[in-house]
Amino acid sequence: MIRTGTRPGRVVAGITMCLAATVFFASMDSTSKVVMLAGVPTLLAVWARYLVQAVLTTAFVLPMGGPGILRTRAPLMHLVRGLLLATTTVILFVAMHYMPVGEFTAIVLVAPLVITLMAGLFFNEHVSPLRWSLVAGGFTGTLVILRPGGEAFTLAMLLPLVHIAANTAFQLITSRMARTENPLTMHLYTGWVGTLVSSLALPWVWQALEPRQWLYLLIMGATAAGGHFMFILAYRRAPVATLGPYLYAQLGFAVLGGWLVFSHTPDAWSLLGMGLIA
Repeated sequence: MIRTGTRPGRVVAGITMCLAATVFFASMDSTSKVVMLAGVPTLLAVWARYLVQAVLTTAFVLPMGGPGILRTRAPLMHLVRGLLLATTTVILFVAMHYMPVGEFTAIVLVAPLVITLMAGLFFNEHVSPLRWSLVAGGFTGTLVILRPGGEAFTLAMLLPLVHIAANTAFQLITSRMARTENPLTMHLYTGWVGTLVSSLALPWVWQALEPRQWLYLLIMGATAAGGHFMFILAYRRAPVATLGPYLYAQLGFAVLGGWLVFSHTPDAWSLLGMGLIA
């Protein structure tokens, strides 16, 4: 298993790598929207994203862990975990047709709050009154962004909620598997499960793409792999509890990406909702 260092220098390095991961993931989301606007079929984009990620992850992980990294005690759980993550990816691509990157990212970052809610209600874990109030504040922020019944509300804005459900199940399974599985093994199998499952749809969605479309797909897969690599390195240096709050930096980078790439600036209500969630 990966050991976490406790020296201050290692913790700072872990935080830096965690922030780098949020930059990669925000870049991946922005590139995903570019891919969708470029006319690439959704399932073809999902396949390319996972293929690039799986190949790069394998090239990175095998030298670190050797052939033993392929051993697992839970092949079925790897399959379920990979399917859940692939589901969130499909939802991401579909949502990018209809939603700005920043607002989508803000809503899906409610997932840790959902996990806290489930831990308190169904797993009998102690949740302090302060944490309950923070969970309530996060959900309030989500409602502020969605504004059900408002003029800006569309059914497509419910897609992040489906993403949250799949991501919550993914995170809960991950937390259980982490007790017996090497994180490097988990990352490796996740990429290949996504690749193999999405490959089943290729005969129906394949089409010739322009060079610029292939370039977008390559960038998207590379940023996804880069984000996972940074997380692997971060968790080798700092505890999960220490890194958790820094994951919300992705929200800021997502808003920045939406502004730089798509000239989109969230309105005042969306900014308020994002602030409540973060």
